[in-house]
Amino acid sequence: MASSDKAVIVAGIKKSFGDVAALRDVSFEVERGEVLGLLGPNGAGKTTTVNILSTLITPDSGRALIAGHDVVSDPAGVRRSLMLTGQHVALDELLTGRENLLMFGRLQGLKKRVAKERAQELLEQFDLVDAGDRAVGTYSGGMKRRIDIACGLVVRPEVVFLDEPTTGLDPRSRQAIWELVTDFKEAGIATLLTTQYLEEADLLSDRIIVIDKGTVIAEGTADQLKERTGGTYCEIVPRHLRDIPAMAQALGSMLPDSNRAALSESSDRLSMPAPDGPKTLMEALHRLSEADIELMDIALRRPSLDEVFLALTGGDSHGGDQRRTDVFEAADAYA
Repeated sequence: MASSDKAVIVAGIKKSFGDVAALRDVSFEVERGEVLGLLGPNGAGKTTTVNILSTLITPDSGRALIAGHDVVSDPAGVRRSLMLTGQHVALDELLTGRENLLMFGRLQGLKKRVAKERAQELLEQFDLVDAGDRAVGTYSGGMKRRIDIACGLVVRPEVVFLDEPTTGLDPRSRQAIWELVTDFKEAGIATLLTTQYLEEADLLSDRIIVIDKGTVIAEGTADQLKERTGGTYCEIVPRHLRDIPAMAQALGSMLPDSNRAALSESSDRLSMPAPDGPKTLMEALHRLSEADIELMDIALRRPSLDEVFLALTGGDSHGGDQRRTDVFEAADAYA
């Protein structure tokens, strides 16, 4: 199962907490230098997966390798090969940023001089030189997240797990984390990214897997997943809402029955598939012009990753505040 090109190999992982099945035969791979986005509703099994791969808990069955090290039989090798950054920083807030870096360096076997040099390099890389000799307890949330990640990079890892690394950060700090993920990619470091920000996964990930109820239900690039939700569509907004029925009539067979049935008295626009892209748009414009219908806007759109996520996991695209709260949350709570 090992491969020099595969930084992470997960094969048939299963995990239960009592009667609750957290993971059901989860399998995937991550190549060196690849960024894999791991998405799923609350309680889908994302955190349990990360906890197993970082040796915090053991699987009930299946196998996982991190940089060639088995998570069950060689947990020490796994820990030497990876960096794990979670939603909550793991720092000594009484120590300064520099002292935290030195401590992590010495714990990982660096000589004192080398640890000092590496600490200075990381303070400069993460724009923390001015704060390097202040107690971490005085840092802002974004600064704490940056020094936490820096501590994980004292010794270059082969695999990085970023578990919702930008949750609660300001835009500037989020941008810094995004740039860091790009640096990992360029350095050939494999990155497993879990995030609640779907635009973040869309921007950063080479591939995405979607987990729901402990099972991988979709895998592919962001574009491939968007195609599964229907591909490109044409969105048309009339200048006068009263023209919606006339628009539907003018478009005729271009408007599928399912889209026609979705229209209601409160609809302020009309959407339909655009399999031929610009040709579909031009034909729609021609028909609406012939019917003397004035438009406010007409454009080609692609499904957002939010829409893909909701479609795959059974969510309601018109109910943004709806959250899944099934029993699988209990599994991640135990983890």
